[in-house]
Amino acid sequence: MSLTGTPFLLTTIALVAVAVLLPLALWSRVRGPALVRGAARLLMVLFAQATAVTLVFLLVNNSNNLYDNWGDLLGTGDHVQAAADLGPDGTGGISLRRLPKVRQTFREADGPGMHAAGGVEVTDLRGQVSGVDAEVYVWLPPQYHQAAYRHRRFPVVELLPGYPGSAKSWFGSLHAPQQLLPLMRSGQITPFILVSPRTTLIADADTGCANIAGRVDADTWLSVDVPKMVTDNFRAEGGPGGWAVAGYSAGAHCAAKLAVAHPDRYRAAVSMSGYNDPAGEPLSLAARTPQLRAANNPYLILKHDRVPPAVALYVSGESGDGYEAGLALQKVAKAPTAVDVVYLPRSDGGHNMALWRPQITTVFRWLTQQFDAGGRKASDGLATGSTRRTPRHEPSTAGATHAELASGTASRAAAVRKP
Repeated sequence: MSLTGTPFLLTTIALVAVAVLLPLALWSRVRGPALVRGAARLLMVLFAQATAVTLVFLLVNNSNNLYDNWGDLLGTGDHVQAAADLGPDGTGGISLRRLPKVRQTFREADGPGMHAAGGVEVTDLRGQVSGVDAEVYVWLPPQYHQAAYRHRRFPVVELLPGYPGSAKSWFGSLHAPQQLLPLMRSGQITPFILVSPRTTLIADADTGCANIAGRVDADTWLSVDVPKMVTDNFRAEGGPGGWAVAGYSAGAHCAAKLAVAHPDRYRAAVSMSGYNDPAGEPLSLAARTPQLRAANNPYLILKHDRVPPAVALYVSGESGDGYEAGLALQKVAKAPTAVDVVYLPRSDGGHNMALWRPQITTVFRWLTQQFDAGGRKASDGLATGSTRRTPRHEPSTAGATHAELASGTASRAAAVRKP
């Protein structure tokens, strides 16, 4: 049975009911020696506790999209077939234009939120360059199937979850398509194609979206193989003019890093409650050595770049959880790099979906600005490179947690990590 499927959830609910009724019916009817009666009653109590814990875990997991399948949960999943040394640009000297086109078969995706707002499609992609074999989810805007747009290519936003986290989270937990569909239909925001690839590629470790020879080429998976597959199968614009990347938590770190490291592939990035230093995630492979740690820190990349990348960054966070990371990036950014930093008060929530979900429409309005006529223009009182407080939205307090104050590079190793 699927970990996130309805049959397993219903089975667990039924077992919880049985576990509650069993002691009521049999507690006083158990026969035999005292030791046997005690053992039988203990087993009934343990069964009730186990089923209750399992049900609570399933409800939390389905709400936050932490683990997508049994392999993710048990730490047995491995989606890396090969991990060659691909060099600084992550291509290994391969001419991407000469690679054969990737023709994929897509199917309807299953799970919470996957059938809303037109539905999400999924395919299993074998990366030609990265050696990663994993699923990619795609949502198409309403205009994609309209006759008036049949010759139009659409911009793309690549969506990254936290760690642990499922590629389904932007659809199932953050409800991105449901929030964006009416705004796209009314023309208030650009009709983007939404693409969410798997980022949990190795058991019990966060890749940090890094290329690590012999272990994983996660950067190449996200910035080369996935974009090529999308442009080969859909009317999607090519990078950098047609691509942006967005993430929350560990995915926010990845989004900022990918954009500043590959301005030839992305125009903009959104970082919600992220960090700059890869050590912000204790299980990050990108924090294992000083060299990897420096090479995958967007703050250091911007600081030492001889030619500032032509990218726009949107960084939001609370004090001690993403806000200082944005200020650090803003401090070292030089034109044409642009950094908008958004301060979120503690009253808006903690490091969880309740904080990130209300930001979806705001960040996609910002992305629309970046893609309008070559964007990065100021509007609604927002200046490029500004620091501001987010427009008020309904306070989000469910599950709020506190994180310790981060340093200027916003390493959050001591913070409480949520999805």
